[in-house]
Amino acid sequence: MSDEQVRYDQARYVEDGQYEPLLSEKDLTRVDVDDDSPLPDDLTRDSLELPELSEPELARHYTRLSQMIYGIDTGPYPLGSCTMKYNPKFTEDVAALPSAGVHPDRSEESVQGTLELLYRLQDYLGRIGGMDAVTLQPPAGAAGEFVGIRVATAYHEHNGEDHRDEVIIPESAHGTNFATAALGGYDVVSLPSDDEGRVDLEALEAALSEDTAALMLTNPNTLGLFERDITEIAEMVHDVGGLLYYDGANLNALLGRARPGDMGFDVMHYNVHKTFATPHGGGGPGAGPVGVAEKLEPFLPAPRVREAEGDADYELFDPEHTIGKVHGYQGNWLVLIKAFAYIARLGDEGLADASAKAVLNANYLASQIGYDVPYEPFHHEFVASAGDQDAADVAKRMLDYGVHPPTTKWPEIVPEALMTEPTEVESKDTLDRLAAAFDAVAEEDDETLEAAPERTTARRIDQTNAARDPQLSWHTLEDGE
Repeated sequence: MSDEQVRYDQARYVEDGQYEPLLSEKDLTRVDVDDDSPLPDDLTRDSLELPELSEPELARHYTRLSQMIYGIDTGPYPLGSCTMKYNPKFTEDVAALPSAGVHPDRSEESVQGTLELLYRLQDYLGRIGGMDAVTLQPPAGAAGEFVGIRVATAYHEHNGEDHRDEVIIPESAHGTNFATAALGGYDVVSLPSDDEGRVDLEALEAALSEDTAALMLTNPNTLGLFERDITEIAEMVHDVGGLLYYDGANLNALLGRARPGDMGFDVMHYNVHKTFATPHGGGGPGAGPVGVAEKLEPFLPAPRVREAEGDADYELFDPEHTIGKVHGYQGNWLVLIKAFAYIARLGDEGLADASAKAVLNANYLASQIGYDVPYEPFHHEFVASAGDQDAADVAKRMLDYGVHPPTTKWPEIVPEALMTEPTEVESKDTLDRLAAAFDAVAEEDDETLEAAPERTTARRIDQTNAARDPQLSWHTLEDGE
């Protein structure tokens, strides 16, 4: 496939160098402000400069901006670990039904349909994960992690073992794992990988002690590798009185085939955007339900939903040793509706088929690219190495070929990592186009890569500085700025 063929759907992209001015740069008109304001003088202005645009000008402005944005509705988003996949639109329709617009403070008797859906979703998630009880409160995956760790803490304290102050985490784990353990007040014990990219059992044995509160683990791990020794790992953690925590980021690789609870995990969070095709939070709203084994059920957040014995079918209740309320009992309700609708429509066979396609797509794409994939056999995602090329430059150059690049530079166990997850939703044609983009970039020289991207409106953005020192107001640049 030629370079020009790889640059598919280029009509979506602005031409080189084209810039769409902001509204504050367009036909500004000075508007006097009424000086009769009740606000203090230092909070008022005598006049404002506002854009004076016709309706067609305004519509075209926002249309052009929308055409400059790359998103999951315009093309593949193979970000390893982040699992950015297309969300079916029927779930949006379900969440938009007037009957879904329920006020959270209505009486239990008047929201029996809401409680039934929440109860059934708890049951779905529990059966999918092999967990005995589920809370839907946490509003994101990271929040779910924190709730899981707080539940583990409450469990240990209830058993008189509040001396347990360490959480063991593999070096390749998601960054949120380290942050969650630290936020929960624990010391983090970092665990190295073995030569095959999995948990090093000897290192784990050395790290475990009576101070161990939990081991946080993703399975398959961030290299897409299944932890073959998972039952032995669980026994080792349980033998010292610790708990095994499952990071649900990669559950979409196991649907219909394996369950964390059956592997020995005691607590887990679900990323419904990764596994069940709800919107990716991006700051919210999201959802991160938490499932637990029976011994941890009394410590879940309050309230939960259960079947009632009286006139109503469902009711709210507080677990016996609850850690308290972390969010509204409904969680992020509309997100949870979408997760429920997705699971209900696919059913057991559909979920198993989704995981099969996720694994198939990852393995097919890896087989079609020229970059080396050092660790295998993998499942739903893989980590290639850019070799002598700089992975960040590879990513920038892939933008010029009309596709979104993979995650780069992580996990660090792979040099110049290109962490790639095509997800189950992409077709063979799309995977072939992604492979062609990978291979085209692999053949290019450093000078070309370092100059990329050439076709995007914004180019080499200093993302670190932008995050640390955001500019929250706009002013027109003067000469020399």
